[in-house]
Amino acid sequence: MSGVVTLGETMALLTPPGRLVAGSSLVVGIGGAESNVAIGLARLGAVATWISRVGDDDLGRAVVREIRAEGVRVVADVDADAPTGLMLKEMRGGRPHRVRYYRAGSAASRLSPAHVDAVAGEIRAARVLHLTGITAALGPGPRAAVLHAAAIARDAGVLVSVDVNHRRTLWTDDAARPALAELVAAVDLVFAGPDEAALVLGRDPGPADAATGASLAAGLAGLGPATAVVKLGELGAVAVGGGAPVHAPTRPIDVVDAVGAGDAFVAGYLAELVEGHPVERCLATGNAAGGAVCGVPGDWEGLPTRAELADASAPPAEVLR
Repeated sequence: MSGVVTLGETMALLTPPGRLVAGSSLVVGIGGAESNVAIGLARLGAVATWISRVGDDDLGRAVVREIRAEGVRVVADVDADAPTGLMLKEMRGGRPHRVRYYRAGSAASRLSPAHVDAVAGEIRAARVLHLTGITAALGPGPRAAVLHAAAIARDAGVLVSVDVNHRRTLWTDDAARPALAELVAAVDLVFAGPDEAALVLGRDPGPADAATGASLAAGLAGLGPATAVVKLGELGAVAVGGGAPVHAPTRPIDVVDAVGAGDAFVAGYLAELVEGHPVERCLATGNAAGGAVCGVPGDWEGLPTRAELADASAPPAEVLR
């Protein structure tokens, strides 16, 4: 078994120090939900593989190099005719304000079922295949590819998880709803925020509390997954599957940059899942990992190791000098 396999696009990420004007400096990084999860898993000691496509360009090489440097096994097809995707993080007051995507026609947007067939062996050998709704939003080819990957995995007895990860800058709610519902019905484990769960279910999200989260999770589980997890931000997370709802609260944190917190949660949850731990521990580690990412700038840079999670739960100590 090769641990957790993720499939999806990672882009080069440009971040200015403030409002972007002529002469601004830009920090070059990378970002992508599926690679964020893979890196988070690797830092927590799990075996992780990231499958995708990149362009034959410096940005693609930077993406591959960075992910591989984090201990993730990279299986990336290089497209000589399409560029690596790009995103720009707009800043206001020193904090992220909006993320703009430049991924139309990118190498990963050309992902198809044929590309999945070429890596079917990687999927069949995994313990978990993790997908997101972001890939489904990239077009008919990528949408068919994630469904095909899920079918290959389930046929091989591999658990399939999906994070809904609805991106309104990529498609409308009306276009997303049926496609995301189809994807949720094709997996064993689903993660969603309250608004995302409500979108898939075609209902109002209701009040922001654990009881509503449990109701939304039950609705998602009713579409087919054995387990549904609704991420509630500062209220923690709730899971439904095969018994009473399980709510795991989280501790307050000072949020610096919330981008990537959901991916960190998924990484924490899956890291415990592949070790056979109960849902209570999966949720607790997911909450702790998500909180760690919120405390520092960047999409994945704050993803914690096991030692860092242990330090974070200990009482404050003197600085080691």
